[in-house]
Amino acid sequence: MSMNICVPDNKGVCKLLKMETYVDFFNWLDHDTLMRILICLEDPSDLVRVSSVSRSWREFVIVNGLCKQLCLRRFPCLHRVDHVIEPNCGMKNPSEDGCSKSVEWETLEREHRVYAFLARGCTSFALRECIADAISASSTDNYPEESIHNTLEPRDRVAWGASYWSSKGQSDSASCEMLTYKLVADICVINEISIRPFQAFFQRGSPIYSSKSVRFRMGHTKAPEDEFTGEPSDNCANDNFIWTYTSPEFAMAQENRLQKFKLPEPVLCIGGILQVELLGRVQKQEMDGLFYLCISHVQVLGRQLSPPFSVEILEPSGKFVLKAHSYTQPSLPENGSCLIPNAHLEERAGDLQQFMDLLQEGLVFEYGWHEDDELDEEMPL
Repeated sequence: MSMNICVPDNKGVCKLLKMETYVDFFNWLDHDTLMRILICLEDPSDLVRVSSVSRSWREFVIVNGLCKQLCLRRFPCLHRVDHVIEPNCGMKNPSEDGCSKSVEWETLEREHRVYAFLARGCTSFALRECIADAISASSTDNYPEESIHNTLEPRDRVAWGASYWSSKGQSDSASCEMLTYKLVADICVINEISIRPFQAFFQRGSPIYSSKSVRFRMGHTKAPEDEFTGEPSDNCANDNFIWTYTSPEFAMAQENRLQKFKLPEPVLCIGGILQVELLGRVQKQEMDGLFYLCISHVQVLGRQLSPPFSVEILEPSGKFVLKAHSYTQPSLPENGSCLIPNAHLEERAGDLQQFMDLLQEGLVFEYGWHEDDELDEEMPL
């Protein structure tokens, strides 16, 4: 709002001047109205900026856990977080002594920092190849020549010949197979998975051994990961894992190309395990009349959230501890693993650094206010 006042100049002539009146509209709106407004902010950077306007705004954002709510809306699996800690950030954690009110505020501030940075990292960290290793296949026809490890190689032909994984033959075309992989971190955001069926160029007619459709699962192990050697297993691989996400079913074309399957929404994988379910078979092998599945390459596109973040699974509850190890910008992926142009990476890195500075300081930069100022009365309407 504004008002006009009469101010004499040095000659005694009265001039009208327009004066601005500053108010904090947070004091004019009720809690529910403010929540309805701020819940519309889908960018964590906007919430961090809001928390940097004044002391009262910062308190409202933190006490109501708006950054946490944003993360829960995007990634429902975060409802399984038992608590968050900052083990390497030089900040107090929930178990440390202190008065109950102080501990409660420190917990809320910690959650604000962790969830704000997590939400930002899920959209700003570099897109990259996210498979670290192959764990197991539900069956393998000739091991190790046709091992699941061959699916890590982008080419279907290498110096020693064809490179692919092959299932055992089945008389039932509806039978499925499972390929299980370890991701680059125990917490990743996965956007899409690509699969290239294998074309047997050494057989008459060069048949393509694709599946009818494909589905994906993500989760974590029940047993220590060092028990999984990547050797083929005829047992159900699901016995070793707890799956927290299952994708819709995608149709697969019987074509020798890298086929991309984009997930409906980015998925936060807690535990770093991904399984490819190959559903149904379309191609018989001429020599034995059995149906086979053969895959030459599997690629997973996503964002690695470590080393800033890691998780600790709490069994048997299935809940987990979310750990924020640092609020520093993660290093860029090694050459070849990053899937977006360097120019875009540098731009995002700059934006992310500004976000982290704002998050850690908790101060307003645009208006030049400080923590010690009386902030609650200063906001242009």
